[in-house]
Amino acid sequence: MSWQDRIALFSYLDGAAVLCLLICWLGIGWRIENPANSRISVSLLMQGFRRDWMVHMLTRQPRLFDGQVLSSLRQGTTFFASASMIAIGGGLALIGNADQLAGLARDLTLDSAPTVVWEVKILAVLLFQANAFLKYVWAHRLFGYCAVLMAAVPNDPEDPIAQPRARQAAEINITAARSFNQGMRSTYFALAALAWLLGPVALIVAALLTTGILWRREFASRSRRYLLQTPPSSQQ
Repeated sequence: MSWQDRIALFSYLDGAAVLCLLICWLGIGWRIENPANSRISVSLLMQGFRRDWMVHMLTRQPRLFDGQVLSSLRQGTTFFASASMIAIGGGLALIGNADQLAGLARDLTLDSAPTVVWEVKILAVLLFQANAFLKYVWAHRLFGYCAVLMAAVPNDPEDPIAQPRARQAAEINITAARSFNQGMRSTYFALAALAWLLGPVALIVAALLTTGILWRREFASRSRRYLLQTPPSSQQ
């Protein structure tokens, strides 16, 4: 079967649903990382708190607490990277046994699409999950860089290199967190992509619902209100 024949198995509504999924994924990511000044996102607020963290680290003796916080961040990225690998392995196993998946899907949707259709739909989920895995791994590596930079900050806060080195650590920490957040969004949309198994309308609904959940958590959540009560020093 040629690629043209495979594409012909999908309707225009399928194409519109996939396009909607991609627009939602890219659109909410851009809005979170580039919010309007009048409505800042939680992710951007946390960037300010990370900078404040490194400033206060300079005078904290000993710095065991800072090391423990960074260790917990690295453990989080390790957990999600491992979970992504398991999900990818499960997805590949499904593609290798797509006949059973097609039978289950037919029971759920009364659809008699060929096996290749279900393989493509699972592949879409795997692409999101693979992107998430790469983001988690990179975030883990960057948190490691941050740990080295934090260790390189002189114990004397009056040392001329102390402030610049702390600012370097803060920016690397922020970059790592940004990569981790991007991985989380890919995981959310991988779950949304599973709805394609139920049809293109279900995929559109899942994409819009996922976007709404992410928007609320970043721009209208209770945790955001608490963070804004005493914003970071860089944003006061």
